[in-house]
Amino acid sequence: MAKYIPPEQGKAMQFVDVVFLLVAIFAALWLPLQLGLAGAAKAIDKIENPTWELLGQNATMVSIWEKLGYTPETAHDIIQNRFHYNIDWLSLILMAAVLIGYFVFLFRASDKEYREVIAEKFGDRK
Repeated sequence: MAKYIPPEQGKAMQFVDVVFLLVAIFAALWLPLQLGLAGAAKAIDKIENPTWELLGQNATMVSIWEKLGYTPETAHDIIQNRFHYNIDWLSLILMAAVLIGYFVFLFRASDKEYREVIAEKFGDRK
């Protein structure tokens, strides 16, 4: 039985693979920020003439805020900066379809390669 020897990849193509992966990771992290898809639901809930009570702070919280040098006016934007979770159903369905399609492709390609390696190693046995 012949020993299986996997195909070798040249140094230049390894470099191309690394560069491609770095660009893909950068794009995956940067592109949603540029398109406004990440953090877009963050907003400040404004309160006119804020007080510690209106900001929902108890006595312990107030003492800590004051130790840090904050007043109700200066702490307002920090306390009221909240995420509002809105679901964009079209984007969610599209992302699910892309992920499912990717995994179907991955499993089919892997199955094909697996069968080729088995056939090369052991021959066709049907």
